[in-house]
Parts: sequence; C-alpha cells; structure tokens
Amino acid sequence: MGRLFDLPPVWMAPMAGEAASAALVAAVSAGGGFGQLGAAYLAPARIAEVAADIRARTDRPFGINLFCPQPWRRDDAALDAYLARLAAWHAELGLPAPERPERCEEDFEAQLAAAVAARPAVISFVMGDPGAARVAALRAQGFIVVGTATQVAEGRALQASGVDAVVAQGYEAGGHRGGFLGSPEGALIGTMALVPQLVDALDIPVLAAGGIADARGVAAAQALGASGVAVGTAFLLVDECPLSPAYRAALLAAGDADSTLTRAFSGRLARGLANRVTRELDGAALPDFPQPNAASRPLRQAAARAGRAEFISLWAGQALPLNRVPATAEQLVAALAKGWRT
Repeated sequence: MGRLFDLPPVWMAPMAGEAASAALVAAVSAGGGFGQLGAAYLAPARIAEVAADIRARTDRPFGINLFCPQPWRRDDAALDAYLARLAAWHAELGLPAPERPERCEEDFEAQLAAAVAARPAVISFVMGDPGAARVAALRAQGFIVVGTATQVAEGRALQASGVDAVVAQGYEAGGHRGGFLGSPEGALIGTMALVPQLVDALDIPVLAAGGIADARGVAAAQALGASGVAVGTAFLLVDECPLSPAYRAALLAAGDADSTLTRAFSGRLARGLANRVTRELDGAALPDFPQPNAASRPLRQAAARAGRAEFISLWAGQALPLNRVPATAEQLVAALAKGWRT
C-alpha cells in the first residue's frame, strides 16, 4: 500500500483505442500525473514498442492496463445479423461488405507477458478479477496491481485476490464499463455514491473515476475518502492526445446531454456521445463482446479517416462539458492537482 502513495494522486484513466499513445501517457507522467497505457487492443509486440517509446520520452513511472479475459459465446447467426446492419454504412463509405473478423481479441496471457517485460510501475485490470495467483505473482515481481470495481461486491472480490488498490468506476465514466459481476445495468452507481461505499467496505486504497474533470471533482473525491483520482475524458482534449479530427470536433461540439450508454459498437455497455450508430442500433440484439467490437473496427477506422463522426465510437464521460479549454497534459494535471490537499 505504501508504494501506491509514492505515485501522484492524479492518474490518467487508461483509454484503449485512439488515445493509447506513448506521447499522451508520457506527457501525463512527465507533467506530474500518472499516465496509463490502455493496452487492451494492442498486440503483445506493440505493447513492447509503445512502452519503450514512453520510456524514451520520460523517466517518470507509468502504468499498463489490460482487459481481463471475457467469457463469450461465438454466435455466427447473431454476428451475421450485425454485419448485415453494418453493410449499408460500409457502402456509404465506399468500403467492401463487412466480413466475419478472423480474430476478435488479442491473447491475454501474451499481452500480460509483454506488460510484465515492459516493467511499468502499475499493472491494472478492468472487466474482471485477475485472480489471487496472478496477483500474487505480479506483486512478487514488484508491480503495484490495481483492479476496477463498479459495485462493492466487485471491490471485495478484488481485495480477496490481493490487489493493492481498487478503482471505483462510477456511472458517469466514459468508455466501457469495467465491472464483472451481475449485469452492467445493475451496477450503474454514481462515483460519489460508490467511492465512500468502497472506502468503508475495503482495507485497501480506493481511487475515484467517473465524472471528475476539474479541481472541484478531485476535492470531492478526496473528501469521500479516495486515495487518488483517475481522469479520462478531460485528457482526450489535451494537445498530446492523438484523436482523429472528427472525434475531437464531436467532443468540442457536443451539447450538455449528448452522452449515452450503448452496446452498439462493441456489444458491451459503454458511455459515449450519441450518434447515428447508437441511435439506429438502440435496442438491437447483438452478439457477445468482443465480436461486434472486432466486426465494427473497419467501419470506425474508415469513418475516422473520412471525418464521419456518425460512425465512430465517441467514448466520453458525463463531465465532458466541464473541461473543453485547450491545454497541454501538464496544464491539465496541474489544474486537477489544485483540488488535492496534501
């Protein structure tokens, strides 16, 4: 536990996908925060490359985050129905008809081995409990191990597995829900309600995530007992974040009520800006995650290149309107840190 408090209290939440860049992670750490690489979609060799790039940019500590292995059932009929829904959008962008992806996810054990070899300060997990044996092995090698909970039961399970700390991911958070027990809809608890519940229930540090975008949110999380904060959405708009112009423009133009929870792009509940895909697939039966995530990737990538935000997964949290002033990662870290009382 003591090692955790050697790290800054302001963490960048790990964001897989476009934001998973060495430049952003390094800028956060070099700027006085704690950067984390969302490595869930990266091949093992790419994890090694990006980690080496981070180290070339800063000597400050950073973290690597992975998705725990997801139990899922292959359903070709459901996947084909999803591909049929994508086909018209492919045609609109001049793409070939969508096909079943050859693979839907990276090899978790190989990703974890690459993360271990990269020697970050923290290895963190979402969407599951890494298990006592794995946690013990990582801690024995000197890593700080962090899990993610969206409800108290998940926090207790993670503590039983020996993690050093738990991130309390509230309902407000952008991106995929990181929980793993019960239904995601049953764990939609706001950050300011979840944090004190986990603080009271656990004997390990709790970091607050979701709805925190300025010094006021940081101060509120600390007042409720959090040992640190993990901020995601606000870092999407800093200068060092390599978002596509269409994604960035959509974030800057979003209204105060454009956030929605959707399974449309990936098959798993996630928070982002509402757009054509989320509206037209609202309520549609989808195959299990990660099948839609892999199947929709060509559409999302082509849409980003074409500047068509209506076909991009625009992950963002409810606090987006609080922080859309242009800034560097260092400036944002400093602004957030003003809310933390040492």
